[in-house]
Amino acid sequence: MKIRWQSAVGFGAAVAATLVASSSVPQATNSNPQTDVQISVEPQQLSVVGLPCFPGNLTLTMTNTGSQDRYADLTLAPSGPLQLSRELFSSWLPAVDPDQPVSAPVEVRVPRDTEPGSYKIDLEVDKTRLTVPVQVNPLPSKDPGSNVALGEQAAASSTHGSFFLCGAVDGDKDSEHWDTLTGWNDGTRAVFPDNYDVALAQPTTINRVELYTLDSAKYPAATNGLRDWDVQVSANGTWQTVAQVRGNTAGHVTSTFAPVQATAVRILCLDGNDHTYSRIVELEVYGN
Repeated sequence: MKIRWQSAVGFGAAVAATLVASSSVPQATNSNPQTDVQISVEPQQLSVVGLPCFPGNLTLTMTNTGSQDRYADLTLAPSGPLQLSRELFSSWLPAVDPDQPVSAPVEVRVPRDTEPGSYKIDLEVDKTRLTVPVQVNPLPSKDPGSNVALGEQAAASSTHGSFFLCGAVDGDKDSEHWDTLTGWNDGTRAVFPDNYDVALAQPTTINRVELYTLDSAKYPAATNGLRDWDVQVSANGTWQTVAQVRGNTAGHVTSTFAPVQATAVRILCLDGNDHTYSRIVELEVYGN
């Protein structure tokens, strides 16, 4: 995985690129086609890295090509350290013409300390098997001045159903992508405070937080962005406020503070400019 850590956007794009088929990894292989249920997977191969908020994503599909309605169980057997969001995909498959595919998503993760190398996921329904190759790549090294929040484990008081929890640490700080599920939006309309947290990989001395709130031509920060918030850090087991922002109407705000060794960073959202939701496009954290 050709990853450069120089910028969050570059890294996020590189990680996204690893989910696309690579000629260096064997294609998914099918064997023993002895069933009227066809199975497929996209992409046919996967590359992942051991960062909590950068899982690999597969889409499983079953299609009943027979003449009888039936129920099918598709099992998934990962090798080595691969962790799947599901190891069973069960569905009722009607026998209709034209055939009606039924699909389900699967997240693929690996622990941070996973040995780089080649692994696989074996899929099976009836006696038909499909093997998906998975390449685990080394963790990129973090140079001084890197965004230490990128790809790390996020948590929140709530998350709107149209958004992903990891959306605000995915390296994409472009508000124009807001409708494509990047960024974070809380799930409690007109209820404050909200909080968005990111756990650091290890205790790290930090002194700057960059926050990007919603700010696009369609949704300007002055009417839709985050207005009031506290920047908090978890140090010595307790949360402490290191910076405050009030009355903000900008899309990008830098908060600097005295260096502190922290294990996590929190944005305590106190109000939005439309007084409805807390919206963060990207959260970046830096040290000395």
